[in-house]
Amino acid sequence: MIDMHAHWRPAELIDALRARTKEPRIVRNQDGVEVLKSRIGEEPLSKAFDDVGFHLARMDRQGVSTSVLSLLGAFCWIESQPVEVSLPLCRMVNDALSGICQKYEGRFSVFAALPLVDMSVAAAEFERALALPGVVGAQVPGNGFLTKKDAENMRPLLEVANRHRAIVFIHHGPRPGDAFPKVAGDTDNARRRNGTLDMQASLSSVMVTLCLTDYLTPYSDATVLVHNFGGNVPYEIERMDHRSLLDTANTAPSASCAAPTEPNSAASGPARRLRKRRSARMRARRSCTAMPQR
Repeated sequence: MIDMHAHWRPAELIDALRARTKEPRIVRNQDGVEVLKSRIGEEPLSKAFDDVGFHLARMDRQGVSTSVLSLLGAFCWIESQPVEVSLPLCRMVNDALSGICQKYEGRFSVFAALPLVDMSVAAAEFERALALPGVVGAQVPGNGFLTKKDAENMRPLLEVANRHRAIVFIHHGPRPGDAFPKVAGDTDNARRRNGTLDMQASLSSVMVTLCLTDYLTPYSDATVLVHNFGGNVPYEIERMDHRSLLDTANTAPSASCAAPTEPNSAASGPARRLRKRRSARMRARRSCTAMPQR
């Protein structure tokens, strides 16, 4: 089994986190102990970063042969810094993760981190990273694909992926400058609203961009992954068809237009059967695959 959705917390960023003046950052707590402080709390440094040995043991317990590593969202701040800060940090992370792939050959692959404040620089780093051992693609933020207009800015990265037959892993998250998360921490049920309701709705919008426009047409040699079943689309495709019939009777139903995707239905029980029935109407080429929920 290959785990395509394995987030990593790189210890290589410790010094950069110590230098930051806003969260996430490393500070000393009231006891004088260094902790990683983020918007969701504090964590001692001994637990704040990932350990290869621990990860390998978990993979073995769970029957995972290979994990594809990508930055955990809380560490993606490196991608939104000014280029003179972002590029060296992304390169450091990409080189370090490639080093893990070389040391533990066959057990790991990598989705690269990219300096997203400048797409030309991001594309150049994507090219460079793909030459590193173990790097098979890049992780990019879902907000970059909420609409086709948004996605136009991401074309340089799709072009790199297409040339190299690489993977673009679209993960829920902000572009540089986006207000994120959408729901403030002092709102009731903020974690549920952000981590489930907004995430799934946003991923659904991503899938509509990818599946119901011609955006992916030039990139037949790239593979695009979207996590969490691509949001709620397997549940909502029939609703889209219903609205099409009511509102635009001469427009083809959504399901018949959704050729570029094959939602993964690796869930259990009634949810799996529901997804399998509805996603069967959305199967075709390999360009875009929606991954199981995490």
